[in-house]
Amino acid sequence: MAGLLPFRDINVHASASHYAFTSPSSPAAPTLVVDRPSGDLRLNDGTLLGSKRVSSIAGILGIIKLRLDKYIIVITKAQPMGRLKGHMVYKIIATEFLPLRERPLHDPDEDTYLSLLKALLKAGPLFFSYSFDLTNSFQRQAQSDLASPMWKRADDRFFWNRFVQTDLIDFRLGGASANGSRQASGQQTGVDPYILPVMFGMMRIVPTAIKATPMTFVLITRRSRHRAGTRYFSRGIDEQGHVSNFNETEQIVLINDTTGGLGGFAGGNGVENGKVGGNRSQEVQALSYVQTRGSVPVYWAEVNNLHYVPNLEVRGVESAVAAAKEHFDEQISVYGDNYLVNLVNQKGREVRVKEAYEQMVRILVSSPSERTQANRVTDEKFRTVEPGRRHQQFDRLHYVYFDFHNETKGLQWHRAELLLNKLNDALLQQQYFRGADMPGDPSGRLEVRNQQTSVVRTNCMDCLDRTNVVQSMLARWTLNRMLMDLGVLQQGQSASDDTNFEALFRNIWADNADIVSKSYSGTGALKTDFTRTGKRTRAGAFQDFQNSVTRYVRNNFMDGPRQDGFDLFLGTYLPSTSNGASTLQFVDRRPVLVQSIPYVLAASLFMVFIATFTRQLPDSATWPLRFLVLFWFAVGAWCSHFIYTHGALYVSPNHTEDNPID
Repeated sequence: MAGLLPFRDINVHASASHYAFTSPSSPAAPTLVVDRPSGDLRLNDGTLLGSKRVSSIAGILGIIKLRLDKYIIVITKAQPMGRLKGHMVYKIIATEFLPLRERPLHDPDEDTYLSLLKALLKAGPLFFSYSFDLTNSFQRQAQSDLASPMWKRADDRFFWNRFVQTDLIDFRLGGASANGSRQASGQQTGVDPYILPVMFGMMRIVPTAIKATPMTFVLITRRSRHRAGTRYFSRGIDEQGHVSNFNETEQIVLINDTTGGLGGFAGGNGVENGKVGGNRSQEVQALSYVQTRGSVPVYWAEVNNLHYVPNLEVRGVESAVAAAKEHFDEQISVYGDNYLVNLVNQKGREVRVKEAYEQMVRILVSSPSERTQANRVTDEKFRTVEPGRRHQQFDRLHYVYFDFHNETKGLQWHRAELLLNKLNDALLQQQYFRGADMPGDPSGRLEVRNQQTSVVRTNCMDCLDRTNVVQSMLARWTLNRMLMDLGVLQQGQSASDDTNFEALFRNIWADNADIVSKSYSGTGALKTDFTRTGKRTRAGAFQDFQNSVTRYVRNNFMDGPRQDGFDLFLGTYLPSTSNGASTLQFVDRRPVLVQSIPYVLAASLFMVFIATFTRQLPDSATWPLRFLVLFWFAVGAWCSHFIYTHGALYVSPNHTEDNPID
């Protein structure tokens, strides 16, 4: 079993000819050797001579080839976040890039690539565990082959360092490296403990109690590595069926897990025969509920142009049918029935996205049946599209539109529960996962007692703010159901009756909203005052205003480099395929006149300011100064008009978009 899990401790030995990686706790394990400068990989059974120990690391994140050199990315510092069923989970705090050769010449592109990657890894957040598969939900783990190495069991969607692990995985499988390294033929099972899967997203593990019943409350959000990116550079779906900002969120309750915190958590009453309070048996139970979010699966985009509201472009729905089939085929095979909750506006610019989504569902399901429900607030409070019969795979799609903005305007956020009532039957049928430890099983496999049979897939335009409110509401409903089934709560009681737990629940879900939002939009989420306190406040509205302004600035002027970092790390862009001695990929190639206009605008504002506040002599003529003010004011106005009307020229560009991998 030990050889199936990553090493917890690795020493790095360096010499002019190679890097060597060993595990001091596993002296019989082979040494992983990376030859310099070729990057060739090999395993060595003995001690390598001529190398000295450089440092101890937490793991190997991967190997990446840039334009001039290859780099081994190692994890130098990791912070413990808590234990899941006794398995410690870590957050990556610091990384280091080990070059395979010292570059003889300074290269601006290579330096920029490195800075982009370092910024991405520093911002994270990235998590891993040496003994627990963070990429898979509890339900999928219960169905996985525990005799396989952890990296083979990892969910490819959430195995975030999968691309930079390509060299190690190819070497393990005995194939040719995608980066051109010469490698040994045949299966190299000794490499398995060096391959460490890493997850990007959110993780909270908190020992707590409800009604004096101790438990561990866990929230995990896994961000997909496919079509990952920033808010306006990544929208809609791609040809492979991957959608932007796809996240899986799993809410977990662990009963009788006495290892919950960094130092564990002493449980009280046990669970016997599924009910809390037994004192003869304290079996560990795991209950989990999974939701997903993701961009509307059609070809659409918002093109930044410095306007507060970007240009919305939606291609014909028919062109995206094949991609949408790929997407939902995967979703149904993984999760079962999909309840597609759409929260975009039914009027204004967003209506085009709403109509495209509904048209797509009509195409996919058999004999679509539509119903619309109105009230005094809106003409279309709900719209549902259901298959007329279960004839094929896509008849497991159930579309539910909810007019979120109209129903909740005027700070009436409690009206979002109308959607909960609409989904009540689906949630009852959906169930949740429930498993219990099997004491006689050394692998730690759970005995499955209940399974979740479907999933709610929620979206708004960004899959952030409105989506967060709805997901936390569904999670609360399911949590109450779990606790009633366990006997912790009685009929009519709610977890929110416990004020301490209620505050914990709200804050964890609000933290989740902020983290998902920061990785996509660059700021914390909007409307988190409702998530944290249960009501909308004026202070929260002002915070939303601040976040909206910050989003505008970041999305227009700072997201280009962030997108470049995603593209490099995830392999969407391969700098090693560039031709020429120096491509100067990041040089500003706009005409000099276009580049100079913002500087002229700044100069004109400065001159107007100086002229306006300069003190004049009593007998001096005023018209030259007035002329100067008018002249520079006119120059500034013309520059402002030019920048506004040609805004796309001044948006932070995505330099790695021009030469994508085929």
